[in-house]
Amino acid sequence: MTTATGIGSHPGDDNAAYAEAVRVVLGELPGPEGLPYVPEVPGRGPDATMTGRAVALATDLAFDLQPAGWRLTDAEGMDQRRARSRLAQDLDQVEEQTQGYQGAFKTQVCGPWTLAATVERPRGDRALADRGARRDLAQALAEGVRRHVADLRRRLPGVERWVVQVDEPALAAVIAGSVPTASGFHRHRAVEPPEASATLGWVLDAIREAGAEPWVHSCAAGAPLELLRGAGAVGLAVDLDRVDAAGHDQLAVALEAGERVVLGVVPTQGEADEASVVQRVERWLDLVGLEPSDGLVVSPACGLAGTDAATARRALEIARATSRRLG
Repeated sequence: MTTATGIGSHPGDDNAAYAEAVRVVLGELPGPEGLPYVPEVPGRGPDATMTGRAVALATDLAFDLQPAGWRLTDAEGMDQRRARSRLAQDLDQVEEQTQGYQGAFKTQVCGPWTLAATVERPRGDRALADRGARRDLAQALAEGVRRHVADLRRRLPGVERWVVQVDEPALAAVIAGSVPTASGFHRHRAVEPPEASATLGWVLDAIREAGAEPWVHSCAAGAPLELLRGAGAVGLAVDLDRVDAAGHDQLAVALEAGERVVLGVVPTQGEADEASVVQRVERWLDLVGLEPSDGLVVSPACGLAGTDAATARRALEIARATSRRLG
């Protein structure tokens, strides 16, 4: 049976918006035809962004918040404590609204390479420039994810299958050597694919060891899908508009291997309708020579933080209706 899910982020700028996002996810993506998830509402501030949540999860590392963003530091500060408190409050809300829930559930975490391309070193510039710093970030994130999954299992005891989606929007740029330095005048040196795969693999292995399925999401053009599968991802989430010919082949191979493919096909801007989205997925299946299968998941093209509440709800509604039609 084809299912539906969302990428993770939702619109809003306060805690009331977060509670509403949880209600929308649970209401529009009921199991088994939907895969509900722990939503993110980054509009509430730096501690609620993808990076802020990773800062809250990372173990044995300290961060503070600077005008340019999050920075590694020697001692945990108020900003990191606030990020941890925000995450705990969000999980309290999810726990409250999922009483009695049984089925599958998904959560999202920032990937190690996107984190290294975002967080600064204590002496300036991105952690990406320092091999030791990016290793420390990945290992701290891996351990943090283990603890996060354990916490989620305690909070949602009825969940029979956990999925952890690792968000890596910057990975393609990291490998291509196109991530700008802090000054903007230069680019960070490209990371070789074997190192990129091994470092990502630490986090994916931690997810698997925690008893969850490791998926990787990238809505960037040129996402290295073969590398993601080689690193241990058993689910690939993409924006279909940004997939090249080689990417289509990799998605088809993943489906044929019994893995999950999340097709981001529901527009997040402008008008969308079920019929056109269904036709789009059917055309893609014809292109790769496959039929709808249990491994196929329909989602919005990317996160919904840039939309309004009505559009976000409608996008999930269309994703679920599309999956039902395909099924």
